[in-house]
Amino acid sequence: MRKIFSAAFVFILLFSPSINAQPAFLKDSLDTYIARILEQWNIPGMAICVVKDGKVEVMKGYGVRDVATKAPVTDETLFMIASNSKAFTGTALAILDGENRISLDDKVTKWMPDFKLYDAYSTKEVTIRDLLCHRIGLETFQGDFLNWGSNLSRKQVIDKMRLHKPAYPFRYTYGYCNAAFLTAGEIIPLATDTSWDDFLKYRFFAPLKMTRTSTTYNGITTDANAAIPYTLFKRKLVKLAYPDLGNLGPAASINSCIKDLSHWITALLANGMYDGNQVIPRKAILLTRTPQMLVNHLSQNFPSTHFSAYGLGWELSDFAGRKMISHSGGADGFVTAVCLIPEEKLGIVVLTNSDANYMYDGVKRQIIDAYLDQPYRDYNAIYYSSFEKNTNAEIDQFSKLEDKVEANNKSKFEIASLAGKYENEVYGLMEIKIEKKQPVMYFEHHSALKGYLKYEGDNKFLCTYSSSMYGEKEIPFTMEGNVVKSCSVSVNDFIDYKVYEFVKK
Repeated sequence: MRKIFSAAFVFILLFSPSINAQPAFLKDSLDTYIARILEQWNIPGMAICVVKDGKVEVMKGYGVRDVATKAPVTDETLFMIASNSKAFTGTALAILDGENRISLDDKVTKWMPDFKLYDAYSTKEVTIRDLLCHRIGLETFQGDFLNWGSNLSRKQVIDKMRLHKPAYPFRYTYGYCNAAFLTAGEIIPLATDTSWDDFLKYRFFAPLKMTRTSTTYNGITTDANAAIPYTLFKRKLVKLAYPDLGNLGPAASINSCIKDLSHWITALLANGMYDGNQVIPRKAILLTRTPQMLVNHLSQNFPSTHFSAYGLGWELSDFAGRKMISHSGGADGFVTAVCLIPEEKLGIVVLTNSDANYMYDGVKRQIIDAYLDQPYRDYNAIYYSSFEKNTNAEIDQFSKLEDKVEANNKSKFEIASLAGKYENEVYGLMEIKIEKKQPVMYFEHHSALKGYLKYEGDNKFLCTYSSSMYGEKEIPFTMEGNVVKSCSVSVNDFIDYKVYEFVKK
């Protein structure tokens, strides 16, 4: 009996395909697939890393990091990973909770006695855990028009949280909040006498040999192998300036590359072990993956997904019967994805230097499907169809607004009457100056941002922002007779959904 079993076992080993073998898609088709995506979506560059069973299966850069110089993307090319920074912050606080240096259920006011939200009850009750799982009552991105890339310090961003009127009751629903994550991260120096930046450096970057990873604006702007950020505006590729996200550090400011991030996901998939050392406590990793808040993110594109929740810096859901732990990150000119399927010991990182694409997620899912032997789905076709529909609608809207400008190039009131200072209780000051007979908006907390106004009619102006990130928006002015009282300012939805009324001083 033993001989028969042994022979059968040898036969299986010799002639059965290995369940750990690299899928044919990665071996035979990945390079062609990515080349087609880069061309179709007009993405300058992409970097991909796949870790399976503790081994790096794919580590490759595609395309260029700089369209002008044609410098190629490599495994050490830096990208801004934006909100993928949140997993580092959530893990750091989970470690401190496990060391009894904080409790995630500590009231924020224990550590920041002057901290305030809009109302007294939320201020009194809000905990570190609430900050980390986006349930403080604000709507998604609320306040980011003020905070994103602004000249406010971390302390000023936290202090101004008291000005944001909540859209929902406290702990009622999910609302993605960068300022809340910043606040949580800034408890680290209060509990450890070590800045958030240095805590990550000593507890993660150094022991995981993430030698290219940094948390500062200078970390990417002065690096010789950094990807240039781009976007698409009216279907044309536009180079962007790097945003300075230092004031949102714990929420968004990490710069990294696939080589370094492969070490991060390798450790996470190995319950915190890296190079023979327990770098991250297993208990802390499990805590970050525990659902804390339900998220209404179920999509008709993925009907087999049955739950969506947020942990501590991670988005949690199911995919093909496995738990998927993931996050995306978007900054000016960058969209990125980090994903773990712990049951399969599978980790994926996708970095891109154009923010006008959905394939940072599509490539991730195509790779997952290949490893899980799922029926083929063309994610590129699915996502590009949606992208084209949205782009066409956006361009049609631009065209209609520009037609209004052409038809109403003379206003019914003196343009000079727009000049002056305007104030919003949350943002602060905005000033309109008349330059070469054209009104131009200047913003107190964004010195590089301008808004060029052209008259549409009906006291409305088309605003074209100096940065394509902010888009083109219709700005209505409220008048009393010929007196300007206020204007309603908005920016692209992926910065902030809210409309901010600025009252003329």
